Amino acid sequence: MSRAADRALFRVLAGIVRPAYRLVARVRWSGQEHLPASGGFVVVPNHLTELDPLTVAWALYDNGVLPRFLAKDSLFRVPVVGALLRATGQVPVLRGTADAAAALTAARAVLDAGGTVVVYPEGTLTGDPDGWPMTGRTGAARLALAAGVPVVPVAHWGDQEVLGRDAAGRRRVSLVPRKDVRVRFGPPVDLSPWRRESPDLARPGSGDRDRLQEATAAIMRAVTAELAVLRGQPAPDRPWDARRGGRS
Repeated sequence: MSRAADRALFRVLAGIVRPAYRLVARVRWSGQEHLPASGGFVVVPNHLTELDPLTVAWALYDNGVLPRFLAKDSLFRVPVVGALLRATGQVPVLRGTADAAAALTAARAVLDAGGTVVVYPEGTLTGDPDGWPMTGRTGAARLALAAGVPVVPVAHWGDQEVLGRDAAGRRRVSLVPRKDVRVRFGPPVDLSPWRRESPDLARPGSGDRDRLQEATAAIMRAVTAELAVLRGQPAPDRPWDARRGGRS
C-alpha cells in the first residue's frame, strides 16, 4: 500500500476511533518534542491493558506518526480486526516459534523505509501488582541496534481505569465517568554503549546476549522513569520479573 493510501486509511480509522474513545476518556500527551522529525524509530510503551494500542496509536497519529505495531498473530485471525491490521501494515508475531525472528525482519524493513515501529518490550500485560513495568524482552533492543535507529520510551496511565482487571484477575470495564488518560514521550534512550556490532536478527550470538539484556534494562528504566513522572510516585528499585513471580 502506498504512503498516501496508508494515511487515508489511518484517517478513516481515526475518524471512527477517536470520537468513541472521547466518550470514555480524556487523552492528553506531553513530550512529543522527543519524537524524531525524520527517519525510522522504535517506540517502546509500558503495557497495562488491551486498550493500550489505541492510546499509543492516537498520541502518535495526532503527532504526525503512522505507527506499525508488533502484534500477536492470533489477532490477525479475528474477523474484521485481522483485516484492519493487515491493511494498516501491522506486523504479526508468532511468539515462541522460529517465525518470531521473521517479525523482526519485517519490522526492520519498516524502519529502513523511515517508518515507526511500536514494540511492547514486556511482551504481555504487566504482572506487577502496582502496574509498574516488568523486566523486558530483548526484541526492541535487537531491532533498534540492528537498524541503527532511536528508541523513544513512552509511558501512559489511566486507560487501565477504562479497561482493566480486578484483584482476582477478572476483566473490568468502566465507561463512566470519563477517565483521564495521560501519555508521556521521553527522550530517546542512549544505546551507544551497546551499539558496537549489530546483533543478528535471526540468530543473535552468545556475545550478543549480555549486551542485549543490558540495553533492554536501559530501555525499561527509561519507560519506568517516564511513568513515575506521570504517576507522581517513585518507581520501585527493582522491576517485577514474571519468570520469578516477584522483583528481580
